[in-house]
Amino acid sequence: MIRANDNYQKLQASYLFSDIAQRVALFQKNNPDTRIIRLGIGDVTRGLPPAVIKAFHEGVDEMADDATFRGYGPEQGYAFLREKIAAHDYQARGADISADEIFVSDGAKCDTGNFQELFAKDIKIAIPDPVYPVYLDTNVMAGRTGVFENGRYQNIVYMDCLRKNDFLPEMPKEPVDLIYLCFPNNPTGTCATKSELAAWVDYARQNQALILFDAAYEAFIRDDSLPKTIYEIDGAHEVAVEFRSFSKTAGFTGTRCGFTVVPKTCSVFTGEGEKISVHALWNRRQSTKFNGVSYPVQKAAEAVYSREGQAQVKELVSSYLQNADIICRTVEDLGYDYAGGKNSPYIWVDGQGRDSWEFFDLLLNQASVVCTPGGGFGRCGNAYIRISAFNSRKNVELAMKSIKEALK
Repeated sequence: MIRANDNYQKLQASYLFSDIAQRVALFQKNNPDTRIIRLGIGDVTRGLPPAVIKAFHEGVDEMADDATFRGYGPEQGYAFLREKIAAHDYQARGADISADEIFVSDGAKCDTGNFQELFAKDIKIAIPDPVYPVYLDTNVMAGRTGVFENGRYQNIVYMDCLRKNDFLPEMPKEPVDLIYLCFPNNPTGTCATKSELAAWVDYARQNQALILFDAAYEAFIRDDSLPKTIYEIDGAHEVAVEFRSFSKTAGFTGTRCGFTVVPKTCSVFTGEGEKISVHALWNRRQSTKFNGVSYPVQKAAEAVYSREGQAQVKELVSSYLQNADIICRTVEDLGYDYAGGKNSPYIWVDGQGRDSWEFFDLLLNQASVVCTPGGGFGRCGNAYIRISAFNSRKNVELAMKSIKEALK
């Protein structure tokens, strides 16, 4: 008898964004003539930058010619892209990351979900609350979390992110082995300072722990005093893996390309305490389970680092941050407390006593605007919603006008 992985039965309902899609589909069915504005899922809406499209076409053309055709590429990514990433995103900021420590992939979601495969089943994991669901759900699937009781899994150390601590995760009061961090944060939009990140690096070094650092939204940081990579912190090379994405930076949500940085000095341990290279483990995992990102897509990603590409990407990101400013001003005018929206495309709004799904339904039914209920990100998000700045200026302005009318 073929048996299922029973850990899947521990997952709570369906994936958050599937639940949202079902509610929106039902609303649309019952209101077929109503135009819905989506500020929920963090999906970009503007086209790929011209420099990226040009390189994409060139890559496709190369694949049509026997002389320039490429078959299987390196699972780790082509050197031309890895070298650009290392130079522009790390070495230019004083972070000593080499090209061979970068692994190109089909997105940060896949890598953050897959990376937990490298670790023992009985490790102790610390996860922020609220949190991007992939971190938690993939560990549920792996059987590390125990049973779900009172809104939480019994074997997870939850790091509460609340207004009283500026929505920054609390340091665990007990030793943990694996720590998930995300800055700028999804969903709260908060950022960590260099001193705050340094405290996490110190904790990881003292406890022989590993940090999985999601920096998918680093391009939205406009405050030069804030770190864009954890490798700006001394010692992070020993205890941190970093995930990045071209999705929100350059509009690759439908094109799929990201990368993970795994320093060669980063280690985990056997049961006997022997050090093992995380870089070697991840390289083996990718070589076995991943065939690499397509050549045209990597050519397109390389163009992000051209002079034209950098200017065009900066304009894209700025347009979404301008949308975030509009949303923040509207929320302030309505008298609602919020976080994020300054160095992040997400605005985390206090529902003034409403349950997050109640607030979601109110905005959908009364304003025809889709947000994301904070309860889907964890127990500490039950009183909040997340509004995304990813849409056109016109749609954001229309959405804010509708929300004002619905909430006044």
